[in-house]
Amino acid sequence: MGDRWQVEVDRSLCIGSGMCVNAAAEAFRLDAARQSHPVSEETDADEEVLAAAEGCPVEAIAITVLGTGEPVFPPEE
Repeated sequence: MGDRWQVEVDRSLCIGSGMCVNAAAEAFRLDAARQSHPVSEETDADEEVLAAAEGCPVEAIAITVLGTGEPVFPPEE
């Protein structure tokens, strides 16, 4: 993987399930309102971060390649 990613959480979609924190505890936190946010908006490509995005029940997590904006998740159809 060698890429750098930009990670965003759409807080209007987030339901606070905590699945992202369970999948990638180093990359996501829940705030006092139980809304998810990335610990850092920029990160090295990471299988746990991808698993967190894929496991989000409402697909509130978007990952793009930093610099190019190419989608990592959700994938383009």
